[in-house]
Amino acid sequence: MERQLAFVLHTRPYRETSQLVELFCAGVGRQTLVARGSRSARSPLKALLQPFTPLSVSWRGKGELKSLEQLEVEGPPLQLREVSLYSALYLNELLYYLLERQTAYPELFDYYRQALQLLSSDGSPEPVLRQFELLLLEALGYGIDFTLDALSGLPIEPQRYYLYRAEYGFVLAPGSVPGADRFEGRHLLAMGDGRLSSADELQAAKRFCRQALKPYLGNRPLKSRELFQHLSARKMQ
Repeated sequence: MERQLAFVLHTRPYRETSQLVELFCAGVGRQTLVARGSRSARSPLKALLQPFTPLSVSWRGKGELKSLEQLEVEGPPLQLREVSLYSALYLNELLYYLLERQTAYPELFDYYRQALQLLSSDGSPEPVLRQFELLLLEALGYGIDFTLDALSGLPIEPQRYYLYRAEYGFVLAPGSVPGADRFEGRHLLAMGDGRLSSADELQAAKRFCRQALKPYLGNRPLKSRELFQHLSARKMQ
C-alpha cells in the first residue's frame, strides 16, 4: 500500500497487546487499522499513535480489517492546550462519527490540517470550529444554500428572518420577525461567504451547525463537550 499522510482520530485496545487505530488519511479518508503489539511495553508505536501528530502510514491485508505496516512521523505533534485541545478533540469526534470509511475527502483533510495549525496558534477557536462544521456538512453532501430561499427561490434578504428546514434549506419566516428559532438573513449570507468574524455571526453559525449536525450525530455523547463544560465550570469557581 502506498504511504498516506494521516492523523490519528481514536485508538482502542484490541486483543492482548494490540490496538485498533482510526485514522483520517489524505487519500482514502477514514481507515481502521490493527497496530499489532502496539500496547506492549517495548513497542515504540504506542507513543507515536497519538492525535494531532502528522504521520505517514502504510498497511497490508486483503480483508476489511488491515494491519499497520509502516509508520513515520512527518512533523512534531501540535501543541494544544485547554480550549484549543478540546476544540481539536471535537473535530476528531465529528470525523470519527460522521465520515464514511474508505471515502476520500481531500478538501476536508486539507482544512483539518489547517484547522489544527490555527488552533495551536492560540487564536479564538470559534471561527475555526464553525468553518470546519460548514465544510464538513458540505463534504458529507448536506450542504445548504445560504443565498436563496429554499421555497421561493428568491435571494436571501439581509434584514429579514428565516427558518431552517433540515436537509431542505432556509425559508422566509412568517411575519419575518426575530425569534429564538430564526436566523437573520445577513448572518446566513455571512455563512455562505465564509466570513464569520463578529460575535453574532459566529453565534448564528454555531446555532445552525448544532441543528444541522444533530440528526447525524444522534444521541452520541461527545467527550469534548463534556470537557468544555468542566472547563467552564472550573473557571466560574
